[in-house]
Amino acid sequence: MKIVVCVSHVPDTATKVKIGADEKFIDPAGVVYIINPYDEFAVEEALKTKEKFGGEVITISVGGDNNKETIRKALAMGTDKGVLLKTDKPLDSFGIAKALSDEIKNYQPDIVFMGKQSVDYDDAIVGQLTSEMLGFSCISNVVDLKIDGQKITAEREIEGGKEVVESELPIIITAQKGLNEPRYASLKGIMAAKKKEIEEKKTGEYSNLIEVISMKKPQAKQPGRIVGTDVSAVPELVKLLHEEAKIF
Repeated sequence: MKIVVCVSHVPDTATKVKIGADEKFIDPAGVVYIINPYDEFAVEEALKTKEKFGGEVITISVGGDNNKETIRKALAMGTDKGVLLKTDKPLDSFGIAKALSDEIKNYQPDIVFMGKQSVDYDDAIVGQLTSEMLGFSCISNVVDLKIDGQKITAEREIEGGKEVVESELPIIITAQKGLNEPRYASLKGIMAAKKKEIEEKKTGEYSNLIEVISMKKPQAKQPGRIVGTDVSAVPELVKLLHEEAKIF
C-alpha cells in the first residue's frame, strides 16, 4: 500500500511567543519548534497501516530547511522517505494544500494522513482543501479507523458527539487526539533516520488568498476583586455583575 503522511514544523505550545517587528509574524528568536502534535497521530496511524498491509510511508513537509528536523522525527518513528517541499515564502492554507496536492499526485497513494490542524494557525482546512484538489475523499477529526480492502470505516468527532462514516480509497484522513498513542522513536530508529533520504524539491509559485495585516497579543486579563467576605457583599456583587460585567 502506498501511504503518504504530511507533517508541519510548528512552535512548541509551551513557547513564549513574541510578535516580530513587522507585526505580521512571530519573532523566531528563542522559539523552539516541534512536529505538529496532531501530525504525530497521523504518523503513527500511517505506520500502523503499513505494518498491517505492507508498503511504503512517504513523509512530506512544506517549508524551509528547518522543516528537516520534523521530517527526521517522522523518519525516526519509522517512515521510509522524506520529501521537503522547500519554500521560504510564508504560505496560507490554500498555498500549502496546493503544494501538497501537486506533490502527492506523483505518488498516486492509496491513503494520505495528516493532523486535523496545525497548532500555529489552527485553520483546520488543509486536509479538506488537499482532498478537493486531488479528487480524493476526506474524513476529518478521525478517532478510530478500520480498513477492509478498498473500504474505510472511520469514527470522527463532531460537536456534541461522534459519527461513523464509510468511504473508499483513495482517501485523506485527518487525525484527532485519541486515534492512537504515538510511539517514541527508538535509538535504532534515530540512528537509521540519519541515513534515510530527504529529497528537496522547490515548490511552485503559489499566490496566497489570505494576507496577514497585523498580529497582536490578546489584552491581559484584569485582576479579580474581592467585594466582601459575607452575605453583606451580595448587593455590591450584583451591582458590579450588572453594570461592569454586564452579565445580566
